[in-house]
Amino acid sequence: MQEILQKYIAEKAIPLVEFLINKHKINLKIVGQRQTKHGDFRTFANGRTQITVNNNLNKHQFLLTLIHEIAHHVTHIKFGRVQPHGKEWKTVFQHLMLPFLQPDIYPKNILPYLAHYLRNPKASTDSDVNLSLALRGGVAETGKIFIFEVPNGSVFQFKNILYKRGVKRRTRYECLNLSNKKVYLFNQNAEVILTE
Repeated sequence: MQEILQKYIAEKAIPLVEFLINKHKINLKIVGQRQTKHGDFRTFANGRTQITVNNNLNKHQFLLTLIHEIAHHVTHIKFGRVQPHGKEWKTVFQHLMLPFLQPDIYPKNILPYLAHYLRNPKASTDSDVNLSLALRGGVAETGKIFIFEVPNGSVFQFKNILYKRGVKRRTRYECLNLSNKKVYLFNQNAEVILTE
């Protein structure tokens, strides 16, 4: 397990993660990139459970996603069926993450955002714009830019569809789909391809 984990998480986090995996009998599967989620926790009819985490995440995102999913597993064992991201899960997740909040696991430029997020964790780390940006090192995927970098009124491509960027609401951008003429709201850190 240690050899596999070395590819995906910080070295100092490996003993802590191995402890959690062994203690809770975690069935971990590392899978290819999925567009809609970084990881998931599943229970099967036979009582077996499985955690999957995307293989394309950087070491900071991977660790946070893994602990997020382990928290679902522990919550399931302790409380049974409860709200997926309810108070029970939040408490377990916060407790599990505490040992990882150190500068030799998460760099100092990420720790304040991570600590703020953990006060009231959401279903997705991407919903916290500052944390999401810090976890990515402030850099979009090669060939893409963040939507907040797209000038207002410019055309961009997202999932092979052209959009025109509009105004920013509180936390999202209004964007006009040029095919169906409907307005969609985009997360501030959505990664897109500028076409102009």
